[in-house]
Amino acid sequence: MRCPFCGNEDTQVKDSRPTEDNAAIRRRRYCPACGSRFTTFERVQLRELTVLKSNGDRVPFDRDKLMKSLNIALRKRPVPEDRIERIANSIQRRLETLGEHEIPTKVIGEMVMEQLAELDPVAYVRFASVYRNFREAKDFEDFVGNLSAHNP
Repeated sequence: MRCPFCGNEDTQVKDSRPTEDNAAIRRRRYCPACGSRFTTFERVQLRELTVLKSNGDRVPFDRDKLMKSLNIALRKRPVPEDRIERIANSIQRRLETLGEHEIPTKVIGEMVMEQLAELDPVAYVRFASVYRNFREAKDFEDFVGNLSAHNP
């Protein structure tokens, strides 16, 4: 594993243990060249996934991008980081078990919306505003109005 600080290719594993949900192995690493320490995660990948974007482009599925979207939606919300990890793991597993090689962005977006709706209403609205491309305040009003109508 290459050191992210100095680029040295000979790093040492100092500690390995499973994550809380047993979905990955967390490895603490040390770089003898610069003395830096860093953490890596090893996860099972059931199949290679390709995301079919709305413009027709095909790109490899990027779990980090999913995590970034979740973290943006959940910024400053009372949700622990391990819960966000579990949501990302759950969505990735669901995508891998769909049996499809190419997954439309709409499917991923709907899975994220479903998870956020159950977890945190503010994060749900934040994500929806980007995912559904809200352009003006009325779009928010309509969306929140529909939320209120479905959850009296």
